[in-house]
This record gives sequence, structure tokens and C-alpha cells, in this order.
Amino acid sequence: MSVERRRELGQFLRDRRGNLVRAELGLPSIGRNRTLGLRREEIAAFAAVSVTWYTWLEQGRDINASRQVLESIARVLTLTAAETAYLLAMGGYTPVPATEVMAIEQAPDHLQRLLDAFDFPAFAVAPDWGIAGWNRAYAGLYTRIGAVGPEDRNLLWLIFTDPHLRQMLPDWEETSRHFVAEFRAEAGARLGSAAHTTLLKRLGEASGQFAKLWADRGVERFASRQRVFLHPVAGELVFEQHRLVPSDAPELHLVMYVPVPGTPTGERMRKLLADETS
Repeated sequence: MSVERRRELGQFLRDRRGNLVRAELGLPSIGRNRTLGLRREEIAAFAAVSVTWYTWLEQGRDINASRQVLESIARVLTLTAAETAYLLAMGGYTPVPATEVMAIEQAPDHLQRLLDAFDFPAFAVAPDWGIAGWNRAYAGLYTRIGAVGPEDRNLLWLIFTDPHLRQMLPDWEETSRHFVAEFRAEAGARLGSAAHTTLLKRLGEASGQFAKLWADRGVERFASRQRVFLHPVAGELVFEQHRLVPSDAPELHLVMYVPVPGTPTGERMRKLLADETS
């Protein structure tokens, strides 16, 4: 386990331990007013490990933690499924190789043809969340995508640095939080790699809001959800966001924005694309 991953594991445990509600675990307040946070010895007792060993784990020391022990700690900390998977990834228990390449500049031809077959916005995302391919409908939705250089054509980078895109998202605060938490969940096994470190450093220097969200250590699995865009020409567009993983290119994820039935989104998108060709 790399030094960076050990440190992140320890900090993640400290953060989650400090947020536990004592009463929910049947524990009294500490002193008169402290109702949040468990002591290290309390976590160790619930997880059936020694206090010294758990302390070393939080300190990021080079010790071996079995999958069973980490899962036990996750249960004590009442972690979500996504947070548990992230904890296990930090401990080295993940099917994703930590050395897996992050950047993919261009989607394979057969996946690009698949994107082009959709009449709704769709794009391909690399492990570093670089946008590796998109279709005409996505270019109609986000008109700047073709002009963005490859080094900046990254979903996280654009969300936090492109004021045009931010203006299109009425729920930017919520969307950006989801994105950072999902990226952390997916990138856990690559933490400490040169590419991952460079991307995080660049984002943190460019956006204080990203730096704050990253420091919060939110972890979420991707979930299909509604996305709303305020397009400068087409007006309000309401989509359902989905993501698929091609079996022959699992390092790429295909993200699709499907118009929500009962809204004028589909009609507005068709008119928008038709106007572009007229």
C-alpha cells in the first residue's frame, strides 16, 4: 500500500469516526455536551481489534489490515456501501489495478459509432474523467466541447472552471458535490499515482470549491438521476442521466442524457439540432 493511500485511509477513518452520533450506538455523551464522535478505544472494542493497532491504522503506519478487519471497522463506522468499497480500495482490496492507465484521449471507433447512433446527448468518460468522445447531440447541448483542448477536456475540470457550463446548471452546488464524491469512489485504487496526484493538484489550485469538497471526503457510487440544464438557446432541458460500461472497454464509461418523458426536452433538442444544419 502506498504512503498516500495509507494517509488517506487514516484520515478517512478519523473523519468518519468524528461524525458518528454516540446516542445512535448506545453510548453516552462525552462530558456534558459532546454527542458526536467515538474514541479510538471505542472503535477498537466494537471492531474487536487492539487500540494500538487501530491507532496505527489511523496514523497511516505501514501495517497489514485484512479485508475482514476493514469490513468490521466499516460496520462499526456505519459506512455506506460506497464508503465501504472506498475503504477496501484504500486497503488494497479492489479488482481495479492501482497502476491502471487513467488518461484515454479518444474512444475506440466502434464506441464512437455507438455514441453517434444516439439521438440524445452522450459521451465517453476515461478513468480520469477525461471526455474521450461525444456525439452531435452532446455538442449541441454543450457547444464549447469541440473547442476545449485535450488537456482541459475533463468533466471535473470543466464543472469547476467553465463559467459557461456553470450557468447552465441551476443545481450546480448539488451536481458538483455528487461528481466529486463519485470521482473519489472510483479513483480510490489509483490514489498516489502520478497522474491522479497531478490532476488533484491542478483542480485544487484552480478551484477553492473543489478543494473544499475533496477535503470533505464524500464518497458515493454513481446513481442514475435527473439532470437539468438551462441551454442559452433551447431553454430548460430535463434529462435522466445513465451510465453504461462496455464489456470490451471497461476502462471507459458511456454517459447518456435521455430526455424525460412528459417534458419538451426531446422536441427542443430535435429543433436545436435541426436549426444547426439549416
